[in-house]
Amino acid sequence: MMNRIGLLFASAVFMVSCAPDYSKLVENRNAGGALGTSYSIIYLSVEKQNFQKEIDSVFKAVNKSLSTYLPDSDISKINQGDTTIVVDKMFREVFELSKAVNHNTNGYFDPTVGVLVNAWGFGPSSAIVMDSTAVDSLLTFVGFEKIDLTESNRIKKANPNIYIDFNAIAKGYAIDRLAAFLDEKQISNYLIEVGGELVGKGENRIKRKPWVVGIDDPQIEKGRRLKILIQLKDRALASSGNYRKFRIDSITGKKYVHTVDPKSGFTKNGSTLGTTVLASTCGEADAYATAFMAMDLADARNILTEQRELDGYIVYLDEQGEAQEFMTEGFEAMVVNPND
Repeated sequence: MMNRIGLLFASAVFMVSCAPDYSKLVENRNAGGALGTSYSIIYLSVEKQNFQKEIDSVFKAVNKSLSTYLPDSDISKINQGDTTIVVDKMFREVFELSKAVNHNTNGYFDPTVGVLVNAWGFGPSSAIVMDSTAVDSLLTFVGFEKIDLTESNRIKKANPNIYIDFNAIAKGYAIDRLAAFLDEKQISNYLIEVGGELVGKGENRIKRKPWVVGIDDPQIEKGRRLKILIQLKDRALASSGNYRKFRIDSITGKKYVHTVDPKSGFTKNGSTLGTTVLASTCGEADAYATAFMAMDLADARNILTEQRELDGYIVYLDEQGEAQEFMTEGFEAMVVNPND
């Protein structure tokens, strides 16, 4: 997933008679690096707060459970063949959510595609030479139905070479855990951003404005330009696209995008340029945005139409190569006019 979201904040003061004096709220900020990217958290409270220690603990726990880039994480040990690992609640929740999205997307969201992601050069391992023979061989290890989480909280694989990769959902899930923490602290207004994925709750009460975020134009490979602005209230947002994360073969000069089709095993240079999904949790939004990049545009639109709890925005190329947009009614209702 890309860093695709620009945070934009408005500047009015909220003073309403017979209402709380929100101008006395304190704006707290924590920012830094985690999960291989950057994060920014803004939360409003009646007195100054600093939850840095707790925030660091959330990221540490997510890494320990789910990071394929840490050799001593639970998921890395499982991928290395350790069958004794008893996974934690985080792992189980991500597994169950992945299973649901895998079913709802007809297998296009598939964490076992990690073996292909690595082979194509987009994971912690080095790329290998990929042709149809190599792809067919690796596809025998792909399929979320080939792994199971037992009642004893151990992973059971149909083949020991199956590689589990939750990186397309773990970042969103980490945001959900941070949001749950702020909820427990009775923080009613906050905006959490990790690597471009977000959760917004309430609004910026101090400035009497909703949380407003910008979605990058997926046709800009270098630098950034905002495509649209939307309000984000009590929802999560995640985006995916191939416009920045790709590699060029040093010998052939061929461009390989980071989206791997779990059905064909090949990277997918389709007509879809970028997807953005709104959902109740960032883990869901993250997973669906990833799946929509791999599946055909018509199928992605059908899912967004059928599953009313989701809203989405897709930028794609038509048959003439012209950029077009699709957005659900719910998403369109959140779009902000930059001149307002």
